[in-house]
Amino acid sequence: MEKPFYNQSATEILEKLDSGQQTGLSAQVAQQRLDTNGPNQLNAAKSTTLWQKFIDQFKDLMIIILLIAALIAAFTGELTDAIFILAIVVINAIFGVFQEAKAEGAINALKEMSTPKANVIRDGRDGEISSTDLVLGDIVRLEAGDVVPADLRLLESASLQIEESALTGESVPVDKVDIQLDQVDLPLGDRTNLAFMNTNVTYGRGLGVVIATGMGTEVGHIAGALEATDETKTPLQENLKQLGRVLTYLILAIAALTFVVGTLRGQESLVDMLLTSISLAVAAIPEGLPAIVTITLALGTTRMAARHALVRKLPAVETLGSTDIIGSDKTGTLTQNKMTVEKIVIDGKIEDAANTATLSGSAQRLADIMALNNDTKRTDDGLIGDPTETALITFNENHQRDLDRLFAEMPRLNEIPFDSERKLMSTVHPAPEGYLVTTKGAPDELLARANRIEINGNIVPLDEAMHEKLLALNSDMARQALRVLAFAYQILPEEPQQMTSDAVEHDLVFIGFVGMIDPERPEVAQAVQAAKIAGIRPIMITGDHRDTAAAIAIRLGILDDKDLDQAVISGSDLDAMSEQEFDDQVTKYNVYARVAPEHKVKIVKAWQKRGKVVAMTGDGVNDAPALKTADIGIAMGITGTEVSKGAADMVLADDNFATIVNAVEEGRKVFSNIQKALQYLLASNLAEVVAIFVMTLLGWHILAPVMILWINLVTDTLPAIALGVEPAQPGIMQRKPRGRQASFLSGGVGPAIIWQGLLQAAIVLGVYGFALVFPDHSGSQLIHADALTMAFMTLGLMQMFNAINVKSVYGSLLGSHAFQNKFFNWSLLFSVLAMAAVVLIEPLNPIFHVSHLDAYQWAVVILAGMSIILIVELVKWIQRSLFNKG
Repeated sequence: MEKPFYNQSATEILEKLDSGQQTGLSAQVAQQRLDTNGPNQLNAAKSTTLWQKFIDQFKDLMIIILLIAALIAAFTGELTDAIFILAIVVINAIFGVFQEAKAEGAINALKEMSTPKANVIRDGRDGEISSTDLVLGDIVRLEAGDVVPADLRLLESASLQIEESALTGESVPVDKVDIQLDQVDLPLGDRTNLAFMNTNVTYGRGLGVVIATGMGTEVGHIAGALEATDETKTPLQENLKQLGRVLTYLILAIAALTFVVGTLRGQESLVDMLLTSISLAVAAIPEGLPAIVTITLALGTTRMAARHALVRKLPAVETLGSTDIIGSDKTGTLTQNKMTVEKIVIDGKIEDAANTATLSGSAQRLADIMALNNDTKRTDDGLIGDPTETALITFNENHQRDLDRLFAEMPRLNEIPFDSERKLMSTVHPAPEGYLVTTKGAPDELLARANRIEINGNIVPLDEAMHEKLLALNSDMARQALRVLAFAYQILPEEPQQMTSDAVEHDLVFIGFVGMIDPERPEVAQAVQAAKIAGIRPIMITGDHRDTAAAIAIRLGILDDKDLDQAVISGSDLDAMSEQEFDDQVTKYNVYARVAPEHKVKIVKAWQKRGKVVAMTGDGVNDAPALKTADIGIAMGITGTEVSKGAADMVLADDNFATIVNAVEEGRKVFSNIQKALQYLLASNLAEVVAIFVMTLLGWHILAPVMILWINLVTDTLPAIALGVEPAQPGIMQRKPRGRQASFLSGGVGPAIIWQGLLQAAIVLGVYGFALVFPDHSGSQLIHADALTMAFMTLGLMQMFNAINVKSVYGSLLGSHAFQNKFFNWSLLFSVLAMAAVVLIEPLNPIFHVSHLDAYQWAVVILAGMSIILIVELVKWIQRSLFNKG
């Protein structure tokens, strides 16, 4: 088995790749390799055409049933019915295509428009080429601020540091070396002689040879793994699929039973009974539901886009509302991915960096050294350099210090660069009293070279007691997961002639410590608390160190101090557990530290096995498989990699964790509103089915297919769509997540559909029977025509009035929010007018098979229709009073 590149020497690799460290490849060889291996880029995600998107909309069981019903209707001469059904199906498909295309466009707009450049050596000359043109064996130069353009084996490293959080999840830059590593099976973060594609150079310089390009890189391996990851069905998709299956069986059973009963009675011909069965099928199918679900979700995505959450897949809106677990990456998601000075130690005591408003005395001296002993580049685009060093400059800028003047008065004359062995860096500057030598580095190394300390502006000997106190302060800050740097100085009468550690870094005056951390985003703690109140469990999944992860988790409220030992687990501990052991113990852990990409997928799946709906947030390439495996993947729009965005269901345009909580509220509202629309539609359709079936049994005239479709299209669809934009009910974020097992019929909706549907059917049949007993005309044909018309109008009006009832399963409609939805109010009025028009406008009477009603008949219809409000209100009051519902 061939040794990995980090275990091979530079000479071995260059010989294998037929390249030279000084000359690189020839342009001819580079072109040949580019033609053979292809460009250095990741495979583009497969996109579908508008036509493919349109066809995909028809791969739904309920839609297929509707198409079959339309086909049968057309063959049996009921063209009006067929046209109505097809129109609804096509409108639904157009909505779906429009929203999908719109979401894709929004995500594509987030992609960078320019291709990064690479500095390469070819034919012995330095040049700049597009990173996509890199090939195996190319020699690449790296400098601070560069994005690593391919996977490289480093040949030279001058204080080179690379930030790899997008790949490993670790926020602190990694010190890179150019030597052969002897250890085997090293994780990515410990392969210090390699540089990986899409990571960022923060400090120093380097030279490397390209060992992998495109899909062969570490980034490419993760992107390729996504193709083998199965998409997870969302709860919404599962609910609709299950509902469609149940409705299909019921529809077929009812239609078949009606056909058999009608045929045995012998009152109708086989063709007429077939039409009756079709009518029942049309009545039973909530043909407006797919359109209403799509519209409700689309409106939800529009509202969320205004709040910086871009939804790539419509069902993701509703899925958020059922979320039990939010697994969040730490770096850049919960934290700012920006090192910040949080604590300083001066005069032998710890102070909060924010409290040192005015810097004077020892604090001013420390701030000067922080700025002078620093390689950060200040550009128009901001600060470029090692994050710890840029944090030191930012500290000075936050205190309104004139750094330009400081650098002009005290320019750097010489330096001893930082190296990983002595862990120190020193610089020399002119000073009024001679020459200032500044030194910074690891606390233990620097304290070993200091024999004095500045306290309140006075320099005194650094005795053993003070030395122990400083070490204790350093340990205290380390326990808070702060990265501690120590600073010291000395004043020399003349400039040092030898810039070596032995000559310069001794007899130093200790000035202070600086404690830095990648701080939490200010809004996240509140968002975590809101998630907990909503019954959602936030967990942190990160590649960072255990102590750092735990400290941030405690500050955010994800972790309690008392849970520190039990609730934190590392990737190595996870590897030591069997899959069954971890599945059994997954509920113990809130923080996962030093994890690899495969661990994240394992964590998501373990929670899913427990029936939990899992959301996963992240921005790095390493997050992508987990984002795709999760029930809903949430990527960061600003800092997120293109791979993570492509795998996600939703992208946060502002990278704000708090936006997720807003999205959860929106998701819960969407589900609640879909439930309202479903309750309204199915109760209405149940009423139609029962009424038609009983009419058939009694030998009465039955509602014609055109009547049923008119009710379903005009009176059902508009109010149902309006129910989809109802404002959130009070306390929606104080409820526990409904979970994966909950359906649209849970929470009392299923029973409400049944008793309200049967109640409507009984009232309709009662009106029909009343019209037969107390007719307004003579002659059986006219009497039945009037009775059918009154039943038709009663059913339509009653459904509209019931739309008011379904705004709450158990709550009363008498409240300040009852008629808050203006769209609902107008749609109800329009539906009432549209329903009445087919009777009031005489030319429409024959089309809809209705007769003209007089004032007395209208009074019966209106009273019967409004009775549904009084009866349902009474039942709800009983449920609240006796059964403590609501």
